[in-house]
Amino acid sequence: MLSLDAIEVIPFPVIVVDAGDGIVAYNEKMGAYLKHTIEKGCNISTLFTRWDRNFDSKLITAMYAGKSFIFMEENFDSNSGSRLLIGMETQELDSLQSENNTLKNLNRELDAIIENSYDGIYITDHNGVTWKTNSAIERITGIPKEYYIGKNVSALIKRGILNKSVTEKVLKHRRTVSVVQKNYTGKETLLTGTPVFNEEGDIEKIVTNIRDLSDLNELQTELRKVNQLKDKYKEEIIRLKNSAQQLDGIITKSSAMEKIYETAKRIANIDATVLILGETGVGKDVLANYIYSNSTRAKEGEFVKVNCGAIPPDLLESELFGYESGAFTGANQKGKPGMFEMADKGILFLDEIAELPLTLQVKLLRVLQEGEIQRIGSTKPKKIDVRIIAATNRHLQEMVYSGDFREDLFYRLHVIPFVIPPLSERRDDIIPLIQLFLNRFNEKYNMKKRFDHDLKDFLYAYDWPGNIRELSNLMERLVVTAPNEIISMENLPPDYYDTNNTIINSIIPLKKAVETAEEKVLMLAVEKYNNTYEIADALETSQPTVVRKLKKYKLDTKLRTTKQKGF
Repeated sequence: MLSLDAIEVIPFPVIVVDAGDGIVAYNEKMGAYLKHTIEKGCNISTLFTRWDRNFDSKLITAMYAGKSFIFMEENFDSNSGSRLLIGMETQELDSLQSENNTLKNLNRELDAIIENSYDGIYITDHNGVTWKTNSAIERITGIPKEYYIGKNVSALIKRGILNKSVTEKVLKHRRTVSVVQKNYTGKETLLTGTPVFNEEGDIEKIVTNIRDLSDLNELQTELRKVNQLKDKYKEEIIRLKNSAQQLDGIITKSSAMEKIYETAKRIANIDATVLILGETGVGKDVLANYIYSNSTRAKEGEFVKVNCGAIPPDLLESELFGYESGAFTGANQKGKPGMFEMADKGILFLDEIAELPLTLQVKLLRVLQEGEIQRIGSTKPKKIDVRIIAATNRHLQEMVYSGDFREDLFYRLHVIPFVIPPLSERRDDIIPLIQLFLNRFNEKYNMKKRFDHDLKDFLYAYDWPGNIRELSNLMERLVVTAPNEIISMENLPPDYYDTNNTIINSIIPLKKAVETAEEKVLMLAVEKYNNTYEIADALETSQPTVVRKLKKYKLDTKLRTTKQKGF
């Protein structure tokens, strides 16, 4: 045991404390650091602003007056329990300890990051020996993470736990390597190994990231479903936009046409047969196309139109049903699909169905009943998925009574009938149709033509025996042939208007008849009276009305000329 005097010979700051950490003595070296004399029995922890004891290493770090100290603790007197604290001032050691604490914190944070990563983290040294893993590897492989620690990847491959070693590839190629493999549980995983180099450029560690691709595959599947649903909604939005009042020449201002197209939209996805009746040129093919465009069949199949009256009867069967190789002389050696096959999953529009020969009516009936066709020259029927829309301008029921059309086929076609009224019975559509065609042909021929009011009145009152087709043809003719920008009555073809300004029809439209009578009365008044006031008085109307009417019929100049001559 040292005496208290002996502590003076120790060339370091020394403090002797009792069992309760009370100061017993200190040497001159320690005293040189103290700003004032310390009384015996003072607790040493109150002397220093920081007093941290490490019980494992018996080292104490302390701070006094801005200076750092480290003390080594030894027994001084075992009987009294006093201890000898030998210390030294060291700024470097304090800096190292601070750095050590920082590194500990960083290491703890890094461990937390690795442990909480959703992907598996697998770290080995340059020999392939497992150094560290995280808990995610247990979820991916089903094996506790502790099992891997200290084991070489080669041993894990031999035991069947790993299929391929990305670690060995990284060591060989000295770069990041990725491989896709299934582990022993059957899960598809993506392994990406990345080398960590030391200052000498040697590989020190290999960090492998293990991602469970089954989760990604599920996400991709869900994403694909979402995209498909998005495309479906997009198509539906486009379909809804296209179902506006006016679409590709469709005008539904009249209540009759509005009701027809509302019904057509409602039955578009009902695979029942449709029969469209109406005069020539009323727009039967437009309605058929509208039903197709608003149906799901537009996404899967085609809209195929066949004019039954335009194809010779002896060729119509092969056109509709197709034929096999060598079915007849001149047939294509490979055979040919018919219109029914071409319209599979779509719609076949049979225009002028009344012109279909009786022999083919039987075959059409079989298609409607059985949903199958048989090519010419074939012995085997073929299933098809086709919706039939038929149209005619003839009275089918009268043809049934006369024996020209099969009754059973008529009722098969007459499931959803539409009767499109002629244009003369839906005059509300005439002016919008005129504007539609005028805009279309102005754009087509790069013109800016427009109709005057009188011509519009005439067109509105006209009966249009050729319906929309006749109206469209006349609009194009007027736009092309009229010399002036404003198209008037004088530009009408002779077929519509004669030199006496009367319509060539057995029945004159009421409005036009009124105008004709009005003009003749005004002509008589101009010849008899000298001014517009006299005319207004005679006709029992206002003078401004007379002036306006005279200008309308271009009789104002005649009135002035008559007055000048003194009549």
